[in-house]
Amino acid sequence: MVTGGSGFLGTHLVGMLRDEGAREIFVPEIDRYNLVKLEDIRRAFDDFGLPCDLVIHLAARVGGIGANRENPGLFFHDNLLMGVQLMEEARLRQVEKFLALGTICSYPKYTPVPFREEDLWNGYPEETNAPYGLAKKMLLVQAQAYRQQYGFRAIHLLPVNLYGPGDNFDPAHSHVIPALIRKIAEAQEAGTPRIGVWGTGKATREFLYVQDAARAILLAMEHYDRPEPVNVGAGFEISIRDLVHLIAELMAFRGEIVWEPDKPDGQPRRMLDTSRAECEFGFSARTGFREGLRATIDWSRERRKQGS
Repeated sequence: MVTGGSGFLGTHLVGMLRDEGAREIFVPEIDRYNLVKLEDIRRAFDDFGLPCDLVIHLAARVGGIGANRENPGLFFHDNLLMGVQLMEEARLRQVEKFLALGTICSYPKYTPVPFREEDLWNGYPEETNAPYGLAKKMLLVQAQAYRQQYGFRAIHLLPVNLYGPGDNFDPAHSHVIPALIRKIAEAQEAGTPRIGVWGTGKATREFLYVQDAARAILLAMEHYDRPEPVNVGAGFEISIRDLVHLIAELMAFRGEIVWEPDKPDGQPRRMLDTSRAECEFGFSARTGFREGLRATIDWSRERRKQGS
């Protein structure tokens, strides 16, 4: 079972699972199963029709800084209930292994860079996305507690911001890369000489190409079986200012970039120490950042041409 299997990361992961020979993959679609409701989780397992060996939990209520600021209660409630109830039902049904996808937002606001898994509990997350980050963090607590008490094989990955073809370009819910690509594309189409960008541009972020993230999940499911969480990233950081200029360069946008310092930057710096993932299950990112951005921009332009 792959929750969120028809979403951005899930689509790529399900494709890889099929390429690897998986024959029975069940994706509980959101229009049929509201995974916040326990009865829908139980119905999803029942409708699978087969004993479920593996659960990969990707489904989440996500969004950028704006969406997190506007919906902190919703983000906390839905992400907590989805994960907690799904893991408990998986335990009761004797699922062999469970992977919960966490988030870099679970780290404390002022974590030393690069973020090491041992620093995860050394402070409170950045305020704008703390409810989301803490809800996902509780799935790590649950996984460790269930492993200790029940011998339940649950693992927890902590990915950085993902990007790539198929990303969410809705301005109300998108993250920084798709939001910037869309903003520049709309300015070019309208002939607007400038774009506005939230914050000062000083904050840094790390980005992982979606295909690399899917590969990390497959490697972890096959080779990792320990209680400690594992960072999954690309091993670099870039300032938002440099990111904006890079995307503008790749899209040939020569207009003015206007910074909006009254809007939040979010966490000051983000970059993961990815050595545990490489040591434990042989993962390292393969896709260069410029290469991945070009593929994402090309995909977005093609979708815009098609009017979708």
